[in-house]
Amino acid sequence: MKIKITTLLLLIVLCSCDNPKEKEEKITTAENAEETPEAENESIAQLKKELTDKGYQIFDYVDEKSGDTVLMQQYYIAFLKRGTNRSQNKDEADSLQQLHLTHLGSMYEQGFADISGPFGDDGDIRGITIYNVPTQQMADSLANIDPMVQSGRLAIEIHPWWAAKGFPLR
Repeated sequence: MKIKITTLLLLIVLCSCDNPKEKEEKITTAENAEETPEAENESIAQLKKELTDKGYQIFDYVDEKSGDTVLMQQYYIAFLKRGTNRSQNKDEADSLQQLHLTHLGSMYEQGFADISGPFGDDGDIRGITIYNVPTQQMADSLANIDPMVQSGRLAIEIHPWWAAKGFPLR
């Protein structure tokens, strides 16, 4: 129970921190909402070029209700699943959990992961991490250096996932 509470608290702290990268990447902000359509198109074009130059997969569309251009980006969701090696004693499992949280915090701090969190049940899928990287191979490599994965306590399953760039969770 102590590990679950610690994990939850760490994830709340990580997710509530201001992320300057996110702020820069938002397409629609209070500041640029008053821009001319030409300036908005130019900033969207610039963001699209930056993303494609870095290897990200993107597409855009015009929202029928608002008339705004919505830029979609491909992210990668890593499902952290119950691994085949669950034989660690409590001290080993606690140590691995601390190393796991440190790894996830590092992924967030470096801008590779946007959000991580455990599931609230005791199922085979233990949690997720959404990687903000250009390729599935990169997401897979980053997910597989997690000490919990390396120990076999967790296993990774990664899927590409599309989301609107810069839109917050509600």
